[in-house]
Amino acid sequence: MDADKSFKLTVQYATACQDVPTRPQFRRWVKAALTQPAEIVLRLVDAAEGQELNRNFRGKDYATNVLTFVYDEMQPLTGDIVLCAPIVKREASEQRKNPMAHYAHLTIHGVLHLQGYDHIEAVDATKMERLETQIMTKLGYGDPYAEYA
Repeated sequence: MDADKSFKLTVQYATACQDVPTRPQFRRWVKAALTQPAEIVLRLVDAAEGQELNRNFRGKDYATNVLTFVYDEMQPLTGDIVLCAPIVKREASEQRKNPMAHYAHLTIHGVLHLQGYDHIEAVDATKMERLETQIMTKLGYGDPYAEYA
């Protein structure tokens, strides 16, 4: 990916969690996954806000790791990506993953959703996972779908 596409990224820190990525880290990850001009707000939230957003917009009453909201599919693409910091931290620990690598993966995952990728059907999931792995590898991380021992 890593096309020379202009994008505006606003990062909002609305979490009490420590050890979260910096704006330059998020910018690098977004740029690696983006293939078109975009205006993105990336918001880090705590569990209460994550649960509220997931309940209000997806009808699921629990906090989830990443939510993507697409507002305009025209150029520039506009949308929000919400990462729930406590969930990301917990998952990284449970899966024995480097927390920054997990943040990178979920950021990339959100950016791909913003661009129309999904994983509802198995064929689409395979395509999206392959692309995520390719981008992660290019950034120097391992396969996010590999089993961790």
